[in-house]
Amino acid sequence: MKKTLVTAVAATLLAALTACGGGDSASTTLRVGTLSDSKPTAYQLNGKYTGFDNELLRAIAAKENLTVDFASTDFSALLGQVANGTYDIGSAAIAQTDARKKTVDFTNPHNYESLGIETIEGSSIKDENSLSGKRIGVVQGTVSDNWLASNAPGAQAVRFPNDAAAVSALKTSAIDGAVFDQSSAEQYASENAAAKFKVVKAISTTIPQGFAVKKGNTDLQNKLNDGLKKVIADGTWVKLHDQFTPTAPVPAEFKPAG
Repeated sequence: MKKTLVTAVAATLLAALTACGGGDSASTTLRVGTLSDSKPTAYQLNGKYTGFDNELLRAIAAKENLTVDFASTDFSALLGQVANGTYDIGSAAIAQTDARKKTVDFTNPHNYESLGIETIEGSSIKDENSLSGKRIGVVQGTVSDNWLASNAPGAQAVRFPNDAAAVSALKTSAIDGAVFDQSSAEQYASENAAAKFKVVKAISTTIPQGFAVKKGNTDLQNKLNDGLKKVIADGTWVKLHDQFTPTAPVPAEFKPAG
């Protein structure tokens, strides 16, 4: 009798632990690493994690009967935290570069990367050709960071852990400009009109963005891909796009059929 009771208690405890997440894709509650300050794609508002990527992920999860639990981290740490199981999913407008694919797996594309060069009105910075000799802010480890090194090697890269720190530095003229995701750059220009923020150049790329999962977690990857197809088909993708990034073009593959 005692042995049976102990076995039953152990089984109940195991079930409870499994229901809490634990990195198992069979679990219904998934831990999501995201950002708290990267508007309009991934940010926190009134205690809730929101933005295009996070609301899209919520919609995908709902289609697959999954629950997502968000937590904030720095972008530079995010992919490593997905790789080591701290988070089941990374959600932060993550560009699918070859280097990152060595660390994590990605879902099918849910958007494409575009960048914006931001500065203060009246600056001599007009495009990538006028960045040489300037102090330019980027978030460490992002596509913006790599783009600056490749396309403006004469610029002095000033690396920050998050967007908020770069925005603050631009306000105080600690840097001459910054490179953000285009949608974020436009958002910051709108929010900082008094500081005369201006996006002087938008740069389109063909680099897809996706949600990151631990390498080899094909079950979760497939579920997210299935949910993504459903939210594209029913128009949810376009609805969220129009809510959070209305000025960006809608690629044909994300428009609902018909």
